[in-house]
Amino acid sequence: MSSSSDEEEQAMRIPLSQRPGWSDVTPVPQDDGPNPVVPIAYKDDFVETMDYFRALYFAGERSPRALQLTSEAIDMNAGNYTVWHFRRLILEALNVDLHDELKFVEGIAKSNPKNYQIWHHRRWVAQKLGAYATSKELEFTRNILSLDAKNYHAWSHRQWVLQALGGWEDELEYCRQLLEDDIFNNSAWNQRYFVVTRSPLLGGLETMRESEVNYTIEAIGANPENESPWRYLRGLYKGDDQLWVNDPKVSSVCLKVLNSKTNYIFALSTLLDLLCHRFKPNQEFENAVGALTTSDSAPQSSFAEMVCSVLVCVDPMRANYWKWRKSKLPPDQ
Repeated sequence: MSSSSDEEEQAMRIPLSQRPGWSDVTPVPQDDGPNPVVPIAYKDDFVETMDYFRALYFAGERSPRALQLTSEAIDMNAGNYTVWHFRRLILEALNVDLHDELKFVEGIAKSNPKNYQIWHHRRWVAQKLGAYATSKELEFTRNILSLDAKNYHAWSHRQWVLQALGGWEDELEYCRQLLEDDIFNNSAWNQRYFVVTRSPLLGGLETMRESEVNYTIEAIGANPENESPWRYLRGLYKGDDQLWVNDPKVSSVCLKVLNSKTNYIFALSTLLDLLCHRFKPNQEFENAVGALTTSDSAPQSSFAEMVCSVLVCVDPMRANYWKWRKSKLPPDQ
């Protein structure tokens, strides 16, 4: 909201002290103690709203006017936990239609999409509504994520909805669409893994592994510099290191990227991890990595050391990390 809009709204606002139906309330000022170190210069309308809020809060009043007052207080400061908490008490006491509450939260979230209190309250409302809220919540998070694909609160809420209320049917397709729009969207990769491993409709990781490996290798081939699919590929073999090491699709995509001699940092990194899990490279791998070394490179006692040395050169940002990895190689590597 622009500052001019704020000023117009303040000018239109009728002070609580002048509203009918509030004359019985004695405002309770904020107690900052006798000698506040740094007094905060609150705006007059904020001071008045919070003074009246404290009066109703201390009195424990659960009424329509108390609910309206929390709306005004939240509009001024959406991060006030006590106001949100009191609002929930009022909603329960008045048995308010919580579908209307979802609309209220949606309006507040437009300008506060990363406010924890909003998401906590939204979950409370959805939990009260149960399965009736499923489609609404999925659509709500979809809208938020269309504006900010990395909004952690939206992803967390969406995962909670799926697990608590359902709605798994189209989630894998939703992930596919997100990755089609932006294959570098690591949040969408994370959500895809969540769906593959948690959805009761897909049969679990073992059932989905082959198709997901094929999908991921295709993504790697198109953008080998994208770290997300490399991490995703590793995750597809969680709990079965030997299957990961022995699956020719994994080593083949590494070799293909290494032979391309471009964007091969994550291919080298994956190869190093394979070697540390007893992968036995053939001559093609040695030739591919050998072609990436410089003529003045010091001779290495093992293939794994050679991989580390190349990584030190081509990934200077993490050079110390690769040196550390090299120092930790098993004696027979």
